[in-house]
Amino acid sequence: MHLTAPAAPRTRPRTRDADGMAVASFILGLLGLLVLNLFLGPIAIALAAVALWRGTARKGRAYLGLFLGVADLAVLGIAMELSNTVSWSL
Repeated sequence: MHLTAPAAPRTRPRTRDADGMAVASFILGLLGLLVLNLFLGPIAIALAAVALWRGTARKGRAYLGLFLGVADLAVLGIAMELSNTVSWSL
């Protein structure tokens, strides 16, 4: 009778996915300051929150993405208030 150890289950490292989300959050938040801030801001916020929740090693980028996502929405709100429209342009 030959006994073998059971194979370890293959799991993907969650931190690698979280690191990618942190970087994506930063990039989308940065892009959101220029275009489509109504859509990119909330996406950046959500990605940053999930990356932080999953324990990313890139916490600085996740927090920066979170800040930029909030800034996207703040810029949109200020621009809408100043121009009395639902959109803004440079």
